Amino acid sequence: MPFSPTTPAPCQWFSHLAALLDARSAPRLVRLFLGAVLAAGRRTVTSWLRAAGITDEFRPAYTTVAAAGKRTDLMAARLAHSALKPMLAGADRLTLGIDDTPTERYGPEVEGAGVHHNPTPGPAASRYVYGHVWVVLGWLARHPAWGTIALPLLARLYVRQKDLPRVPPDHRPAFRTKLELAVELVRWAVTWLGFLGKPLWVVADGAYAKAAFLKPLHALGVTVVSRLRKDAALCSVPGPRRPGQRGRTRLYGERRIDLAKRAGQGRGWRVGRFDLYGRPTRKTYKTFLATWRPAGGLIRVVLVREPHGWLAFFCTDPAATVADILGCVADRFGLETAFRDAKEVVGAGRQQVRFLWANVGAFHICLWTYTMTEAWAWGRSEDALVDRSASPWDDPSRRPSHADKRRAWRRELLGEEIRAVLRAAPTEAEIEAAAKRLIQWAA
Repeated sequence: MPFSPTTPAPCQWFSHLAALLDARSAPRLVRLFLGAVLAAGRRTVTSWLRAAGITDEFRPAYTTVAAAGKRTDLMAARLAHSALKPMLAGADRLTLGIDDTPTERYGPEVEGAGVHHNPTPGPAASRYVYGHVWVVLGWLARHPAWGTIALPLLARLYVRQKDLPRVPPDHRPAFRTKLELAVELVRWAVTWLGFLGKPLWVVADGAYAKAAFLKPLHALGVTVVSRLRKDAALCSVPGPRRPGQRGRTRLYGERRIDLAKRAGQGRGWRVGRFDLYGRPTRKTYKTFLATWRPAGGLIRVVLVREPHGWLAFFCTDPAATVADILGCVADRFGLETAFRDAKEVVGAGRQQVRFLWANVGAFHICLWTYTMTEAWAWGRSEDALVDRSASPWDDPSRRPSHADKRRAWRRELLGEEIRAVLRAAPTEAEIEAAAKRLIQWAA
């Protein structure tokens, strides 16, 4: 094994997460995290091993990836406590985003893989993709200069019921829908992030605006913001109780609300400016209270007039403002950006492992290295992260991309390696080993 110094200070997060594994596997997981940050090319597990200098122990390293997949809940909680807690200063609530994303895979022996709807067909216009689908929970953090950044914390692998028989019985999971997996993720957040003492809001795509998702979250006291179907069966707000009226208080009004008619009416529209997507944006909107059975009672509805038509959104907190609701809807786009960068920059889904728990562990290692990279760059200036001198065509107002932050972190890791070698008064053999290691990293 090449010469390897003490883990640099920012990489102590690796040790905190790895400490949850067996003492024999923890050091390998630390090196796998480091290899995942430094790896180049296709970023398979083997590229992690090469970047981390793992040679003879490559078989136990694959076992370590699977072991990490079985402890994701505890590791994600420790990551939130150690790396993300300092970033919560000044936040009045904790906003989480939930969405699902596919990762393309190849080969019939990949456990849990199947044919799924492709949300981004691309130029080939392929309606379906073969691979895994992950339901992901991420924290939507507001950076003072860069806007909203999504930090993925935890994911659940969705396996279609028809694909479950191809998973061996000894580790075959029970079938759960995407909505049930999303509820599991929110329950985890309530359990492990409740110590922060902040209201918990969840923003999700309209596909999750169903009773199977909304009612359990209502019981947990979690506020949900999402898109509303244009044909949603809304009811009016029930009137006050009459004197002497017996029975339970009504939850739903007697009059139906037609969203299309509300949107078509010329009266009631207002114009406001809201901070959306990092800049002030002018929106024409209409808001009112309604009751909706899938949400379990009273909701606030916001209609927004767009050039191509109108859109409807809702919040399960009737006291929420229009700015709160539209801000959450805009912030959810950060999760889509995180999915793109996790696949293209970090290489999520390219790890070429077959077994179910190995796939879960590899995907989470990609998510967590993404999140730790963003946490490392959170308090640093743009000049420290991006050198635009070699790219005069680059837009100076552009915020640093995740690839910029990843390259900056790799430069710091390389610098730490060099400084550690110089401080340790190494032998000639150690200098030669360190030089070979740095050349491998640079290549």
